[in-house]
Amino acid sequence: DSSPLVMPSRLRIGYFSADFHGHAVMTLMIRMLELHDRERFEVFAYSFGPDKSDDEMRVRIIEAVDVFKDIRHLSDLDVAKLSREDGIDIAVDLMGYTKNHRMGIFAYRAAPIQVGYLGYPGTTGADFMDYTVTDEVVVPEGMRHHYSERVIQLPHCYMATDDTRLVPEDTLTRCEMGLPADGFVFCSFVNSYKISPREFDIWMRLLLAVEGSVLWLREANDFCADNLRAEAEARGVDSSRLVFAGHVSLSDHLARHRLADLFLDTFASNAHSTAVDSLWSGLPMVTKLGEGLAARVSGSLLHAIGLAELITDTDEAYEALALGLAGDPDRLGLIKQTLLDNRFNSPLFDTERFTRHLEQGYWTAYEGYFAGNPPKDVCIDD
Repeated sequence: DSSPLVMPSRLRIGYFSADFHGHAVMTLMIRMLELHDRERFEVFAYSFGPDKSDDEMRVRIIEAVDVFKDIRHLSDLDVAKLSREDGIDIAVDLMGYTKNHRMGIFAYRAAPIQVGYLGYPGTTGADFMDYTVTDEVVVPEGMRHHYSERVIQLPHCYMATDDTRLVPEDTLTRCEMGLPADGFVFCSFVNSYKISPREFDIWMRLLLAVEGSVLWLREANDFCADNLRAEAEARGVDSSRLVFAGHVSLSDHLARHRLADLFLDTFASNAHSTAVDSLWSGLPMVTKLGEGLAARVSGSLLHAIGLAELITDTDEAYEALALGLAGDPDRLGLIKQTLLDNRFNSPLFDTERFTRHLEQGYWTAYEGYFAGNPPKDVCIDD
């Protein structure tokens, strides 16, 4: 690639995904797409997922971007050619190696700069991906050497959020959700595959230590519920103390968080969009920082909302903190108040501020390319 002769006044950003519909990644980044500065950016969306034209989120995405193209019938090479013909300056892959990805498009070079973002929490290991978007918690400087990409490091949290989402007023009751009217409710709405014996051992010890408490989990399928109940019994816990949350609308899902007392995070892969839902709803969470990016996301979220005190470094500290909070309603009440106070005046839920920082990252990366330099780490200050 030879650099162009004239620096563009507007950059053309192409977002590529199979998930331009009601999907966790889009729930996180839709507001950012709407807030892109149209004087400095022209935003393209290249969709290789199903044609969900009647999907509410799909409609909102199409309205948010300047150009929306359905490219599912084109080959990877033809998509890369189309992107180049469209003059895309920065191609952003929102998939990584997740379901229905098409990394081949980027292997053919869809744009002079190629960035991985949000959908895949880790390095691609691919020499054709130039950057990945991070922050100093998910990928500290000492861990960057594990990534094949250079980083665009944002100043607070790498994760986009939508600060316009409504959480309905409290209309749901514990009784309706199958929860005890009294008693402490530990909650973890993560995907069931994230739960390992390490966390589960701790969760069961918490139930045994906190009289009348229950653990509220997401209902994945019958096999999952039966297996978890059996594992609870094997650890000396009455399986009726596991309560499974069925599928409800997104707004009811946000609202029901308020019926719980404390969210318990998973280790190898944290809650990601699930953690955002919890914090936005006003439910505090306890996490443990791991090594890889996927194991550090909740720590980043808690830092960005001013609740670093809920981040632990060991299994023992995680268990002790959760147990301490369950037995200290005054302290937990103060944390909940801090969370509610910080929702509207902390970086985590300031989508405008986030979008400007990401845009600055795009510009800095492009200026390096324009000057003929190879990609290098980009660190954006607040």
